[in-house]
Amino acid sequence: MKATQRDYAQAAQKAGKGLRICFFCGADEAGASAAAKKLIARLDDPGETVELSGQDLKSDPARLLDEARSTSLFGDSRHILARVTGDEAYEAINTYCELADRGEADNAWPIFIVATSATDKSRSAKLLIKRGDALAAVFYPPDLRSVTADVRAMADAAGMRLNGNLAERIAHAAGLDVRLAQSEVDKLALYLDASPQSPKQANMDDFDMIGASTEEDGFMPLVNAALSGEVRKLPGELRRLREVSLNPVGVALALERRAAQLARLSANLRPGDDMQGFLKSQGVFFREHREVGDQLQRWRGGKLERLVPRLCELHRSLLANSQSAELILSQELAQIARYAAARTGR
Repeated sequence: MKATQRDYAQAAQKAGKGLRICFFCGADEAGASAAAKKLIARLDDPGETVELSGQDLKSDPARLLDEARSTSLFGDSRHILARVTGDEAYEAINTYCELADRGEADNAWPIFIVATSATDKSRSAKLLIKRGDALAAVFYPPDLRSVTADVRAMADAAGMRLNGNLAERIAHAAGLDVRLAQSEVDKLALYLDASPQSPKQANMDDFDMIGASTEEDGFMPLVNAALSGEVRKLPGELRRLREVSLNPVGVALALERRAAQLARLSANLRPGDDMQGFLKSQGVFFREHREVGDQLQRWRGGKLERLVPRLCELHRSLLANSQSAELILSQELAQIARYAAARTGR
Protein backbone atom coordinates (compact mmCIF):
# COMPACT_ATOMS: atom_id res chain seq x y z
CA MET A 1 0.00 0.00 0.00
CA LYS A 2 1.03 3.61 -0.52
CA ALA A 3 0.99 6.49 1.97
CA THR A 4 2.50 9.91 2.67
CA GLN A 5 3.83 11.60 5.79
CA ARG A 6 0.26 12.58 6.63
CA ASP A 7 -1.29 9.13 6.77
CA TYR A 8 1.50 6.54 7.04
CA ALA A 9 0.84 5.97 10.76
CA GLN A 10 -2.85 5.34 10.19
CA ALA A 11 -2.09 3.03 7.25
CA ALA A 12 0.35 1.03 9.38
CA GLN A 13 -2.15 0.78 12.22
CA LYS A 14 -4.85 -0.38 9.84
CA ALA A 15 -2.57 -3.07 8.39
CA GLY A 16 -1.78 -4.33 11.89
CA LYS A 17 0.38 -7.41 12.31
CA GLY A 18 0.02 -8.25 8.62
CA LEU A 19 2.49 -5.46 7.79
CA ARG A 20 5.91 -7.03 7.26
CA ILE A 21 7.99 -4.46 5.38
CA CYS A 22 7.96 -0.64 5.39
CA PHE A 23 9.75 1.48 2.78
CA PHE A 24 10.21 5.19 3.57
CA CYS A 25 11.38 7.42 0.72
CA GLY A 26 11.13 10.96 -0.63
CA ALA A 27 13.01 14.24 -0.35
CA ASP A 28 12.49 14.59 3.41
CA GLU A 29 15.03 12.09 4.73
CA ALA A 30 14.61 13.44 8.25
CA GLY A 31 10.87 12.82 8.16
CA ALA A 32 11.35 9.34 6.71
CA SER A 33 13.83 8.42 9.44
CA ALA A 34 11.55 9.82 12.13
CA ALA A 35 8.65 7.77 10.73
CA ALA A 36 10.69 4.57 10.85
CA LYS A 37 11.62 5.32 14.46
CA LYS A 38 7.97 5.99 15.33
CA LEU A 39 6.69 2.73 13.85
CA ILE A 40 9.50 0.74 15.45
CA ALA A 41 8.54 2.22 18.82
CA ARG A 42 4.97 1.03 18.25
CA LEU A 43 6.00 -2.61 17.93
CA ASP A 44 4.80 -4.79 20.81
CA ASP A 45 8.38 -5.89 21.41
CA PRO A 46 10.93 -4.13 19.14
CA GLY A 47 13.86 -6.06 20.59
CA GLU A 48 17.26 -5.92 18.94
CA THR A 49 17.92 -3.58 16.00
CA VAL A 50 19.76 -5.22 13.10
CA GLU A 51 21.17 -2.41 10.96
CA LEU A 52 21.98 -2.95 7.29
CA SER A 53 23.42 -0.61 4.67
CA GLY A 54 22.58 -0.28 1.01
CA GLN A 55 25.89 -1.86 0.13
CA ASP A 56 25.12 -4.84 2.40
CA LEU A 57 21.89 -5.51 0.51
CA LYS A 58 23.29 -4.73 -2.93
CA SER A 59 26.16 -7.18 -2.56
CA ASP A 60 24.01 -9.90 -0.93
CA PRO A 61 20.28 -9.56 -1.84
CA ALA A 62 19.37 -12.68 0.16
CA ARG A 63 20.67 -11.18 3.38
CA LEU A 64 17.50 -9.14 4.00
CA LEU A 65 15.33 -12.23 4.34
CA ASP A 66 18.08 -14.18 6.10
CA GLU A 67 18.32 -11.52 8.81
CA ALA A 68 14.53 -11.24 9.05
CA ARG A 69 14.20 -15.00 9.63
CA SER A 70 17.17 -15.45 11.95
CA THR A 71 17.12 -15.34 15.74
CA SER A 72 19.53 -13.73 18.15
CA LEU A 73 21.88 -15.72 20.34
CA PHE A 74 19.44 -15.50 23.25
CA GLY A 75 16.29 -15.92 21.17
CA ASP A 76 15.16 -12.32 21.70
CA SER A 77 12.92 -10.46 19.27
CA ARG A 78 14.42 -8.16 16.67
CA HIS A 79 13.64 -5.86 13.76
CA ILE A 80 15.59 -4.92 10.65
CA LEU A 81 16.52 -1.30 9.87
CA ALA A 82 18.18 -0.66 6.51
CA ARG A 83 19.45 2.71 5.30
CA VAL A 84 19.96 2.78 1.56
CA THR A 85 20.29 5.20 -1.33
CA GLY A 86 17.93 5.08 -4.28
CA ASP A 87 17.19 1.55 -5.48
CA GLU A 88 20.15 -0.14 -3.76
CA ALA A 89 17.74 -2.47 -1.97
CA TYR A 90 15.63 -3.39 -5.02
CA GLU A 91 17.07 -6.87 -5.60
CA ALA A 92 16.92 -7.63 -1.88
CA ILE A 93 13.28 -6.51 -1.69
CA ASN A 94 12.42 -8.46 -4.81
CA THR A 95 14.03 -11.60 -3.38
CA TYR A 96 12.17 -11.10 -0.12
CA CYS A 97 8.82 -10.69 -1.91
CA GLU A 98 9.32 -13.79 -4.05
CA LEU A 99 10.08 -15.94 -1.02
CA ALA A 100 7.33 -14.31 1.07
CA ASP A 101 4.81 -15.21 -1.64
CA ARG A 102 5.91 -18.84 -1.22
CA GLY A 103 5.24 -18.67 2.50
CA GLU A 104 8.89 -18.52 3.53
CA ALA A 105 8.57 -15.25 5.49
CA ASP A 106 5.51 -16.02 7.60
CA ASN A 107 7.36 -15.63 10.89
CA ALA A 108 9.93 -13.08 9.74
CA TRP A 109 10.81 -10.06 11.85
CA PRO A 110 9.53 -6.64 10.65
CA ILE A 111 11.66 -4.75 8.14
CA PHE A 112 12.05 -0.96 7.91
CA ILE A 113 13.92 0.61 4.98
CA VAL A 114 14.82 4.32 4.77
CA ALA A 115 15.75 5.07 1.16
CA THR A 116 17.47 8.41 0.61
CA SER A 117 17.05 9.85 -2.91
CA ALA A 118 14.33 7.32 -3.77
CA THR A 119 10.75 8.31 -4.63
CA ASP A 120 7.40 6.59 -4.92
CA LYS A 121 8.26 6.14 -8.61
CA SER A 122 11.36 4.06 -7.84
CA ARG A 123 11.39 0.35 -8.67
CA SER A 124 11.55 -0.57 -4.99
CA ALA A 125 8.50 1.50 -4.10
CA LYS A 126 6.50 0.22 -7.08
CA LEU A 127 7.27 -3.34 -6.04
CA LEU A 128 5.81 -2.75 -2.57
CA ILE A 129 2.88 -0.42 -3.27
CA LYS A 130 0.75 -3.22 -4.69
CA ARG A 131 1.37 -5.57 -1.75
CA GLY A 132 -0.97 -5.90 1.24
CA ASP A 133 1.90 -6.82 3.58
CA ALA A 134 4.00 -3.78 2.67
CA LEU A 135 3.88 -0.02 3.10
CA ALA A 136 5.64 2.45 0.81
CA ALA A 137 5.47 5.96 2.27
CA VAL A 138 6.79 9.04 0.47
CA PHE A 139 7.90 12.09 2.44
CA TYR A 140 7.81 15.45 0.70
CA PRO A 141 9.99 18.42 1.73
CA PRO A 142 8.59 19.89 4.95
CA ASP A 143 7.35 23.46 5.23
CA LEU A 144 7.44 25.75 8.22
CA ARG A 145 3.74 25.37 8.95
CA SER A 146 3.76 21.57 9.06
CA VAL A 147 6.92 21.33 11.17
CA THR A 148 5.53 23.98 13.54
CA ALA A 149 2.44 21.80 13.97
CA ASP A 150 4.72 18.81 14.64
CA VAL A 151 6.59 20.80 17.29
CA ARG A 152 3.32 21.67 19.03
CA ALA A 153 2.38 17.98 19.04
CA MET A 154 5.82 17.07 20.46
CA ALA A 155 5.41 19.69 23.18
CA ASP A 156 1.94 18.44 24.07
CA ALA A 157 3.28 14.90 24.41
CA ALA A 158 6.11 16.17 26.64
CA GLY A 159 3.74 18.12 28.90
CA MET A 160 4.56 21.63 27.67
CA ARG A 161 2.47 24.54 26.51
CA LEU A 162 4.33 26.88 24.14
CA ASN A 163 3.84 30.63 24.31
CA GLY A 164 3.35 32.76 21.20
CA ASN A 165 5.51 31.85 18.22
CA LEU A 166 7.86 29.57 20.16
CA ALA A 167 6.82 26.46 18.18
CA GLU A 168 7.64 28.24 14.93
CA ARG A 169 10.95 29.42 16.30
CA ILE A 170 11.92 25.89 17.34
CA ALA A 171 10.93 24.56 13.91
CA HIS A 172 13.03 27.18 12.16
CA ALA A 173 15.98 26.77 14.52
CA ALA A 174 15.98 23.05 13.72
CA GLY A 175 16.11 23.78 10.00
CA LEU A 176 12.71 22.07 9.57
CA ASP A 177 14.31 18.79 10.65
CA VAL A 178 11.80 16.98 12.87
CA ARG A 179 14.55 14.95 14.55
CA LEU A 180 16.45 18.05 15.60
CA ALA A 181 13.18 19.70 16.61
CA GLN A 182 12.36 16.70 18.81
CA SER A 183 15.78 17.01 20.42
CA GLU A 184 15.14 20.69 21.20
CA VAL A 185 11.71 19.91 22.65
CA ASP A 186 13.21 17.14 24.80
CA LYS A 187 15.89 19.51 26.13
CA LEU A 188 13.32 22.18 26.87
CA ALA A 189 11.08 19.71 28.71
CA LEU A 190 14.04 18.50 30.76
CA TYR A 191 15.02 22.08 31.61
CA LEU A 192 11.47 22.87 32.78
CA ASP A 193 11.01 19.48 34.45
CA ALA A 194 7.84 19.11 32.40
CA SER A 195 5.86 15.90 31.98
CA PRO A 196 2.33 14.92 30.97
CA GLN A 197 1.59 14.49 34.68
CA SER A 198 3.11 17.88 35.53
CA PRO A 199 2.62 20.26 32.55
CA LYS A 200 4.69 23.43 32.30
CA GLN A 201 4.47 26.66 30.30
CA ALA A 202 7.46 27.37 28.04
CA ASN A 203 8.46 30.77 26.68
CA MET A 204 11.18 32.35 24.54
CA ASP A 205 13.45 33.00 27.51
CA ASP A 206 13.35 29.32 28.47
CA PHE A 207 14.34 28.37 24.93
CA ASP A 208 17.24 30.83 25.01
CA MET A 209 18.46 29.29 28.26
CA ILE A 210 18.95 25.80 26.82
CA GLY A 211 21.30 27.14 24.16
CA ALA A 212 19.23 26.03 21.19
CA SER A 213 20.46 26.79 17.71
CA THR A 214 18.84 29.85 16.18
CA GLU A 215 18.75 31.27 12.70
CA GLU A 216 21.81 33.38 13.55
CA ASP A 217 23.99 30.70 15.23
CA GLY A 218 22.64 27.54 13.60
CA PHE A 219 23.36 25.56 10.49
CA MET A 220 21.95 27.77 7.73
CA PRO A 221 24.65 30.49 7.52
CA LEU A 222 27.18 27.72 6.91
CA VAL A 223 24.90 25.95 4.43
CA ASN A 224 24.24 29.18 2.56
CA ALA A 225 27.92 30.11 2.41
CA ALA A 226 28.72 26.78 0.74
CA LEU A 227 25.78 26.53 -1.67
CA SER A 228 25.99 30.22 -2.64
CA GLY A 229 29.67 29.90 -3.50
CA GLU A 230 30.78 32.44 -0.88
CA VAL A 231 34.36 31.21 -0.75
CA ARG A 232 35.60 34.26 1.19
CA LYS A 233 32.87 33.93 3.83
CA LEU A 234 33.25 30.17 4.26
CA PRO A 235 36.46 30.17 6.41
CA GLY A 236 34.71 32.30 9.03
CA GLU A 237 31.72 29.97 9.05
CA LEU A 238 33.99 26.94 9.39
CA ARG A 239 35.69 28.61 12.32
CA ARG A 240 32.26 29.16 13.89
CA LEU A 241 31.52 25.46 13.26
CA ARG A 242 34.39 24.60 15.59
CA GLU A 243 33.85 27.39 18.12
CA VAL A 244 30.18 26.63 18.83
CA SER A 245 30.55 22.86 18.29
CA LEU A 246 27.94 22.52 15.56
CA ASN A 247 27.04 18.91 14.84
CA PRO A 248 28.61 17.93 11.46
CA VAL A 249 25.81 15.44 10.76
CA GLY A 250 23.26 18.16 11.50
CA VAL A 251 24.97 20.43 8.98
CA ALA A 252 24.94 17.63 6.41
CA LEU A 253 21.23 17.07 7.00
CA ALA A 254 20.59 20.79 6.53
CA LEU A 255 22.55 20.65 3.26
CA GLU A 256 20.50 17.66 2.08
CA ARG A 257 17.23 19.40 2.89
CA ARG A 258 18.25 22.55 1.02
CA ALA A 259 19.41 20.50 -1.98
CA ALA A 260 16.09 18.64 -2.02
CA GLN A 261 14.26 21.97 -1.80
CA LEU A 262 16.29 23.33 -4.73
CA ALA A 263 15.51 20.20 -6.78
CA ARG A 264 11.78 20.60 -6.15
CA LEU A 265 11.81 24.32 -6.93
CA SER A 266 13.96 23.87 -10.03
CA ALA A 267 11.46 21.36 -11.42
CA ASN A 268 8.63 23.90 -11.02
CA LEU A 269 10.47 27.03 -12.16
CA ARG A 270 9.58 28.18 -15.67
CA PRO A 271 11.56 30.57 -17.94
CA GLY A 272 10.46 34.13 -17.36
CA ASP A 273 9.05 33.52 -13.86
CA ASP A 274 9.51 36.39 -11.42
CA MET A 275 11.78 34.87 -8.79
CA GLN A 276 10.28 36.61 -5.75
CA GLY A 277 6.74 35.82 -6.81
CA PHE A 278 7.71 32.24 -7.63
CA LEU A 279 9.37 31.64 -4.25
CA LYS A 280 6.39 33.12 -2.44
CA SER A 281 3.98 30.90 -4.38
CA GLN A 282 6.09 27.85 -3.48
CA GLY A 283 5.90 28.56 0.26
CA VAL A 284 9.57 29.49 0.74
CA PHE A 285 10.14 31.36 4.02
CA PHE A 286 10.40 35.05 3.12
CA ARG A 287 13.69 35.55 4.98
CA GLU A 288 15.28 32.87 2.76
CA HIS A 289 14.20 34.32 -0.60
CA ARG A 290 17.56 35.93 -1.37
CA GLU A 291 19.65 32.87 -0.58
CA VAL A 292 17.31 30.34 -2.20
CA GLY A 293 16.89 32.49 -5.32
CA ASP A 294 20.65 32.83 -5.74
CA GLN A 295 21.20 29.11 -5.20
CA LEU A 296 18.55 28.24 -7.78
CA GLN A 297 20.61 30.17 -10.32
CA ARG A 298 23.81 28.39 -9.33
CA TRP A 299 22.53 24.81 -9.00
CA ARG A 300 20.71 23.73 -12.16
CA GLY A 301 20.47 20.75 -14.46
CA GLY A 302 23.21 18.15 -14.16
CA LYS A 303 25.02 20.19 -11.55
CA LEU A 304 22.08 19.89 -9.16
CA GLU A 305 21.56 16.22 -10.03
CA ARG A 306 25.13 15.46 -9.01
CA LEU A 307 24.86 17.43 -5.77
CA VAL A 308 22.12 15.33 -4.15
CA PRO A 309 23.88 11.92 -4.22
CA ARG A 310 27.15 13.60 -3.25
CA LEU A 311 25.54 14.96 -0.10
CA CYS A 312 24.07 11.54 0.69
CA GLU A 313 27.56 10.06 0.44
CA LEU A 314 28.87 12.84 2.70
CA HIS A 315 26.21 11.96 5.28
CA ARG A 316 27.25 8.31 5.28
CA SER A 317 30.91 9.24 5.52
CA LEU A 318 30.29 11.44 8.55
CA LEU A 319 28.38 8.68 10.32
CA ALA A 320 31.14 6.15 9.60
CA ASN A 321 33.99 8.47 10.66
CA SER A 322 32.70 10.38 13.66
CA GLN A 323 36.16 11.26 15.02
CA SER A 324 37.19 13.05 11.83
CA ALA A 325 33.69 14.24 10.87
CA GLU A 326 34.50 17.92 11.30
CA LEU A 327 37.50 17.71 8.97
CA ILE A 328 35.59 15.70 6.35
CA LEU A 329 32.73 18.19 6.43
CA SER A 330 35.05 21.21 6.13
CA GLN A 331 36.81 19.75 3.10
CA GLU A 332 33.54 18.91 1.37
CA LEU A 333 32.02 22.32 2.07
CA ALA A 334 35.10 24.01 0.58
CA GLN A 335 34.74 21.94 -2.61
CA ILE A 336 31.01 22.65 -2.83
CA ALA A 337 31.60 26.39 -2.39
CA ARG A 338 34.23 26.45 -5.16
CA TYR A 339 31.90 24.46 -7.41
CA ALA A 340 28.98 26.82 -6.71
CA ALA A 341 31.12 29.87 -7.35
CA ALA A 342 31.60 28.76 -10.96
CA ARG A 343 27.87 29.52 -11.64
CA THR A 344 27.61 26.90 -14.38
CA GLY A 345 24.59 24.68 -14.91
CA ARG A 346 26.56 21.86 -16.47
